[in-house]
Amino acid sequence: MAIVKRIVLLLLLALVALAAAVGIKTWRTPSRQIAVEPLQKAPVDAQAVAGRLAGAVRFKTISSQDDPQANAGEFEKLHAYLREQFPALHGVMKLEEPGNHALVYVWPGSDPKLQPVALMAHQDVVPIAAGTEDKWAVEPFAGTIKDGYVWGRGAWDDKGNLLAQMEAIELLAKSGFKPQRTIYLISGADEEVGGLRGAVPIAKRLKEQGVRFAWIIDEGLLVTEGVMPGMTKPAALVGVAEKGYASFKLKLDATPGHSSMPPLHGSAIGQMGSALARLEAQQMPATLGGSVAGSMFSTLAPEMEGFGRVALSNLWLFGPVVQKQLEASPASNAMLRTTTALTIIKGGNKDNVIPGYVEATVNFRVLPGDTLASVQEHVHKVVANDAIKVQAYPENAEPSPVSPIDGAGYAAIQKTIRQVFPEGVVAPGLMLGATDGRHMDGISDAVYRFSPVRAKPEDLPRFHGTNERISVDNYVEMIQFYQQLLRNAGTAAAQD
Repeated sequence: MAIVKRIVLLLLLALVALAAAVGIKTWRTPSRQIAVEPLQKAPVDAQAVAGRLAGAVRFKTISSQDDPQANAGEFEKLHAYLREQFPALHGVMKLEEPGNHALVYVWPGSDPKLQPVALMAHQDVVPIAAGTEDKWAVEPFAGTIKDGYVWGRGAWDDKGNLLAQMEAIELLAKSGFKPQRTIYLISGADEEVGGLRGAVPIAKRLKEQGVRFAWIIDEGLLVTEGVMPGMTKPAALVGVAEKGYASFKLKLDATPGHSSMPPLHGSAIGQMGSALARLEAQQMPATLGGSVAGSMFSTLAPEMEGFGRVALSNLWLFGPVVQKQLEASPASNAMLRTTTALTIIKGGNKDNVIPGYVEATVNFRVLPGDTLASVQEHVHKVVANDAIKVQAYPENAEPSPVSPIDGAGYAAIQKTIRQVFPEGVVAPGLMLGATDGRHMDGISDAVYRFSPVRAKPEDLPRFHGTNERISVDNYVEMIQFYQQLLRNAGTAAAQD
């Protein structure tokens, strides 16, 4: 009995010590939110700016993968509209048109020794999904202002950012602001189909001109409200990296035949179906230890409530529990691993004919730390069928480098968020989708993805979906954000 009592006592002491260690680690994890002076936000004529955004939404600037001239007239009308609506901007910025409807504006700074900075936003939009037109509360390209929102395709993605940036520069130019640091505004017209005709040649051209940016900000993560469990404050995540993009076509030739005499084993559809099922079931491994995820969790931990704060402050103990919870949600699961999505399958054209050819496409969004080569190796290993040929898409792209969170660019963005959204918590994050910013890595070591857009859980399906909209109040905040960002970054005070 004495031995049992000693064992129980030791276990109790161990539990007390463990609880103390967890409590101390939680208590000693300090907030990483910077203090800023209260900002007197610049006045903005809400009705006027909302009207200009609504006007831009009316141009059907839908980009095409195959036809560079698709909707060319709509892009040209948009360009004329921008020249008409923003005269002060066009008075201080030099406009370059490198082709394919892309726009590059340059506002020369007074000190050529300072590296320039760039704002990015694209002009093109995705089409309305066939069969969903009647589900819109308004006509998608009418540019309707209703119930305090600007409605329509592009109001959020990404004419909201583009027009907000131009409104900010217009106001700065009218106020007499003169930047010491040169400011670029870069706007492609094919981001939604890869950016190969816009951002790619723009980056190449700037590199040839010897331009190198101190930092770049493009569309990206949002100011989310009620999206992150355990977080009662708005979470403003700044994308410091972007997942890679990897699609692979799986092709299988087999013997065709009549459905009355099917093969006993190994029909083309059966083999391909089994391979796809294995790929979906055997995902690439998840990790909490990635450089982006680690920085995000350590920044968010002291701002969380309840057990969330304890768990994120003590991943050494609660890591498996946290990982399991995050893997249960598609959005948070995507932050932890290279994801696998079965997107296209083609095979067969008649109900009584066994097809002799089947093909499928699998799309992966590649976590920084993985590579296109490691994903392709994973595909071959899991498919485990030499008869299925694997072909990489030519548009595949590696994950972006991770931009620094201790440099001038992140500091300027963080400060501006805290000034314009003072109740928000700022943290680094991982951009899950693809942006034009990924093509800029050769001309800057600091490319950030952030949109000053407030979003609640019910807003997220509107992105590329039905009833896209932006609130007028939030749009005013977006303009104030970009105006203050340029004030914070356009002077010598923001060191390179």
